[in-house]
Amino acid sequence: MNAVRQPAALDSDFLSFYEPLHDRFEPEQRRLVARRQQRLADAHAGTLPSYAPASDATTRPWSIDLPDWCSDQRNQMTGPADDAELVVKMLNAGAPGVMLDLEDSMVNTWEHTLRGHENVLAALYGELTYCDAKRGTVGIVPSTTVVWTRVRGLHLHQRGVLPGATSAALFDLAHLVHRVDRSRLRHPLCIYIPKSESAQEGAWWAAAFDALIDAKGWPAGSIVAMALVESHPLAYAMEEFLHALRRYAVGLNLGRWDYMASLAHYTFEDSRWLLPDRNTIPIDVPFFQRLRTLLPEICHKHGALAIGGMTALYPSRDDPALNARALDVLARDKRNEASCLMDGAWTGHPDQNAIAIEQFPAPNQRSRRPHLQSTRPDLRPAPQGVGTTTLEGTRAAVRTVIRYRNGVLEGRGASLLDGYMEDLATDRIYRLMIAQRMRHPGPATPASLCALFDDELERLLADAALDDAARERYRRARDIGEEMIVSGAFDPS
Repeated sequence: MNAVRQPAALDSDFLSFYEPLHDRFEPEQRRLVARRQQRLADAHAGTLPSYAPASDATTRPWSIDLPDWCSDQRNQMTGPADDAELVVKMLNAGAPGVMLDLEDSMVNTWEHTLRGHENVLAALYGELTYCDAKRGTVGIVPSTTVVWTRVRGLHLHQRGVLPGATSAALFDLAHLVHRVDRSRLRHPLCIYIPKSESAQEGAWWAAAFDALIDAKGWPAGSIVAMALVESHPLAYAMEEFLHALRRYAVGLNLGRWDYMASLAHYTFEDSRWLLPDRNTIPIDVPFFQRLRTLLPEICHKHGALAIGGMTALYPSRDDPALNARALDVLARDKRNEASCLMDGAWTGHPDQNAIAIEQFPAPNQRSRRPHLQSTRPDLRPAPQGVGTTTLEGTRAAVRTVIRYRNGVLEGRGASLLDGYMEDLATDRIYRLMIAQRMRHPGPATPASLCALFDDELERLLADAALDDAARERYRRARDIGEEMIVSGAFDPS
């Protein structure tokens, strides 16, 4: 291969370790991504995802062995891996699990990726610290919390490692595996898999885990995985996907916001599928509640955990009214997930941990199965009569798109806006919601998308506290946000 200038953090030992993995897994990764693109094109042409014919995965008995050390995952706190202070606070919150995110809540740049990797390793060893203005150096308190790492998905590529591009998912996995000292871990290396769309992708991840374990000479069981169900095609292939990953998987997680974005993306050409204003979508909306009940059926059938998603409204220690509302919404949301027989959920704030855990009646509910009328329900009941659809809601979405992108330009992959924690998944929902309303005009459709972006930018620039650099950053954020909508950039990125 031709020479390429490597980032300083990549030594020659890693590159020798990584190149054979790249040569083996990159071609299939590209084929899988191409299949995604074709599947989306087919959906827009009228052939939407559906259940596959019966197979060994769905008809023959098989099971997953759940280790005792992760049998209680009633709450998994999640946050960006590049924020050392947040990582330490999450690990000290007493949650059964913590997921350190290298993906949606983190800016996808080389600097942030490497910082995230360094923080993950330090957190796994219990050595990560941050400096507090009042308390000085704060470290991780020893606990039984299970530490998960969400690597980037198959859809993303990483440049600067080898000539051309390589799989970001494979790079994250290999970089962590190559550098980690397994003897210093309290439990196996725990990986969260995002953005999958097919059982074939589950097989790719399983083969990658096999190759990494073989390359390091590790014993079987050294890697454990959970996978997110956050794409509409995967909702119809959860059992097949879990079967493909069964030697590593201990459960599935229902990723709420990315799933809703994917559903809107796949049904984009259907005028019946206009999403209402995002924050008016009820927690038990049928197009999600049916999936929320189906996932525990599939997981518990085979002994795996079923984990629920994130509640976006955040508590506030400065606003008592918002705090009370946020914790009430959290309790109702997690109680609903528990009633669907989920085994746990995600949260993002230490104040949410105890309330989330309280909603689940036992360390897990794997012995219980939902009473379903069908194990192949319709997962696309149109959202007629759901929430509200208003022009002010469209304006609020545009404002959030600009503000979120402004945070990205400042180096933040997640931003607390108007009491809601917004990351790449929710930003994707807002962009799709706006695009839907332009594609299928109605009362909530602005006369001009450009004019609406201009109006909302001016509202933001009216803040007298903004300096010239901040104003220019908002203008860039406005341009990027509008261009993403106009160009149809709705794939996860």
